[in-house]
Amino acid sequence: MTGKADPRKAGEGITSRARLDRGRGALGPALELVHTGRAPTRAVLTAELGVTRATAGAVAAELEALGLIRVNARPGAAAGSQGRPSHRLEVAEDGPVVLAAQVHADGFRAALVGLGGRIVATAPGCETVDADPAKVLGSVVEAGAELLRTTGRRCVGAGLAVPSAVAEPDGLALNPLHLAWPVGAPVRQIFARCVRAAGITGPAFAANDVNLAALAEHRHGAGRGARDLLCVATGHRGVGGALVLDGRLHTGSSGLALEVGHLTVNPEGRPCHCGSRGCLDVETDPLALLVEAGRDPGPEVSLLQQANEMLRDQYADPSVRGAAEALIDRLGLGLAGLVNILNPDRIILGGLHRTLLDADPARLRAVVADRSLWGQSGGVPVLACTLDHNSLVGAAELAWQPVLDDPLAAL
Repeated sequence: MTGKADPRKAGEGITSRARLDRGRGALGPALELVHTGRAPTRAVLTAELGVTRATAGAVAAELEALGLIRVNARPGAAAGSQGRPSHRLEVAEDGPVVLAAQVHADGFRAALVGLGGRIVATAPGCETVDADPAKVLGSVVEAGAELLRTTGRRCVGAGLAVPSAVAEPDGLALNPLHLAWPVGAPVRQIFARCVRAAGITGPAFAANDVNLAALAEHRHGAGRGARDLLCVATGHRGVGGALVLDGRLHTGSSGLALEVGHLTVNPEGRPCHCGSRGCLDVETDPLALLVEAGRDPGPEVSLLQQANEMLRDQYADPSVRGAAEALIDRLGLGLAGLVNILNPDRIILGGLHRTLLDADPARLRAVVADRSLWGQSGGVPVLACTLDHNSLVGAAELAWQPVLDDPLAAL
């Protein structure tokens, strides 16, 4: 005997599909809210999206079906709370990943990064960088491909961080000064070719390492909640800067904005690679600190590691303290100029600059306040970056962006 379909269940199915159809445009915004930790529960997601509770539930269920998030329908209630607790939303720990790669003056590293900025696996970093970008990028991609084979994870894209301005729209490394790469090397094209040759699916991207560090910190670290975020950082050599406005990197008309390393902070200072003298790039990086302190840099470990360890272990030494104060004053002068021009609501510092801030936070903040118009009127918070490997996480953000924009199309 053939039973009849229950019209109530059929109606519920139609209603559910209608809710999901209305919510499809909200899939990307919803995923970004969970990805950045701004929607830990379905109730918060409902409020942030401005939709009904039922639509938010349908959106969360679809993201869970795509393997991107997990919905916990039975979370424990907090002590003293009343009513039924809202469903908790978390990124799926076993979900897809992206390949993140970083190249710097002292080597390269590959990692697999999941949603939420979580590093799933890393490959040991290489300590030498060939003058041929194709060899370097081929090696770092192969290291990432080995991670994928070992973990068995699904990869949906790849991102690369390099210590150079990357010109748009062609992805050319215009000033890889510390890598000995040719000026204008087509790093995005080379990286994409290596990714395809390794059998890795999904789009491939490349961008400046400090830009990507700023993006990662804005979404997952010390820059959360800032509207106009200025990031200044030393890598292993040189100084870079980035600006995040309303959640998006400000890259200028062709990707070359915020070359802060070439602000003059010591007119009688060291010659710079750009042809000028006394730029932040050569006055506040790890080599500058070691030279200022009268130390002879050794080949055993990176310049950044040597400078950081000297500050942490030998700060009582007058020569080290004097060198640190000189760099802090120069850095503060550069930051003050940027504050006057950009009026950020927060500054975050990475690399050696983070260690200088930790060594004498009052001195650096005082220099910025004394030398900047807006600093004198109330001060701009100056904070340390908080993410380990933030350029790697930022490279992953590049690869995750198509998924955040449109999960259904990307997957």
